[in-house]
Amino acid sequence: MDLGLLDAWARSHHGILTKRRAIDLGWTDAAWYRAIRRGQLQLMHPGVARLHGTPTTPTQRIYAALLAAGKTAVASHRSAAVLWAIERPEDDPVDVIVSRGVTGMALTGVNIHRPRDRVDMATVVRSHTPSTNLLRTLIDLGAVTGDVGAAVTSAITSGAVTPTVLEYLLARHARRGRNGTTALRHALSAWPLHGKPADSELELRMAKLLADHDLPPATFHARLAGFEVDFRIDGTPVVLECDGWDHHGRTREQFERDRERDVILGAAGYVVFHFTWRQITRRAAWTAARIRQLVERWSAPVPDRSGWPIVATAERIGHPERPERPARLGRIGRHGR
Repeated sequence: MDLGLLDAWARSHHGILTKRRAIDLGWTDAAWYRAIRRGQLQLMHPGVARLHGTPTTPTQRIYAALLAAGKTAVASHRSAAVLWAIERPEDDPVDVIVSRGVTGMALTGVNIHRPRDRVDMATVVRSHTPSTNLLRTLIDLGAVTGDVGAAVTSAITSGAVTPTVLEYLLARHARRGRNGTTALRHALSAWPLHGKPADSELELRMAKLLADHDLPPATFHARLAGFEVDFRIDGTPVVLECDGWDHHGRTREQFERDRERDVILGAAGYVVFHFTWRQITRRAAWTAARIRQLVERWSAPVPDRSGWPIVATAERIGHPERPERPARLGRIGRHGR
């Protein structure tokens, strides 16, 4: 019995072997069961085993369950979320969807689903494993967990979907008795950035902080002086930047570019304040108080495109097309007058 015959196969299939594959490669039934008794193979489901020494991972458990469930099986619900890099507890059961014609199947630690709703059931391959697509995954995840807020945040911040696409998804599935739509609706209603995709979870945390502490309204991803900033407090020159490590300071070049941008924004009349992950997530009350102080301190006119300050005077309101200009000073000559 030569385990080398199966090693290459197992390593490209998450360390999982099937009895049928072993026989195709020249093994006998007796050799299969002998390898299990000796601990060379660890039986996970009938006819499906893990090769000793291969890493144990959530994806391995999912892949083994799919092989045991048959050709129609695809990872779904919590297991599909794992394959889509959505954080899930390690002790989650495995979820698989099979065709409605598959009956009488029971696998240890595996939830078998036979949904009547086949909308958005086009499958994809993630980590060499068949899975429901991301849209279907979010609906199904809501059906078994009741909360997809973190999953929606992960999906949008990764750039995989937009809030608008999720609204269309909700409309397609929203009908009486469809599990999962309520959780998705709640997640979208709590989305704090009004349809604009965030670059990071930290931006979402900052938006929530602004709302939770009743701070003045801010424009997300405002364009100022040719740059896109994280937040600009409306009606003020105050700019708030969320400094997560992935987007700021990873390299010296990035650090230099950020500082150069701050100088250009400052020259255009804006004041830029940076807040770290710890300040936003763990010191939210302190950060909110500082932002409130900054707004009170810097609630000054911001230059408009003409280069003159925007001043809310009666004359300015009466003649919006003519910005109010400062009084002309006397001509200054060579000798100061």
